[in-house]
Amino acid sequence: MPRGRRKYTSQTKFKAVMDLVQGKRSATEIAHSYQVHPNSLLLWKDTMLRRGHELFESRSPGEQHAKQIAELEQLLGRKEVELALLKNFLGRTG
Repeated sequence: MPRGRRKYTSQTKFKAVMDLVQGKRSATEIAHSYQVHPNSLLLWKDTMLRRGHELFESRSPGEQHAKQIAELEQLLGRKEVELALLKNFLGRTG
């Protein structure tokens, strides 16, 4: 019977990576204790090292969502203008 992919919580990934970073046990030992493949553990570590700085950015999640909403509203506005222009153009040629 084929095994499906396991899902790990962000807390589990963080704890496993912190264990790895502390260096008290090998990656293989840590991976075994969390029942994860060592390669996955190393990928989680790489992700944390690349994106860990985001934890300290000044923007709150609410501010990030507000910025994203504003960008989407601007895009929607541009598309509405394009649609109106196309309707106007098609109305004249039809």
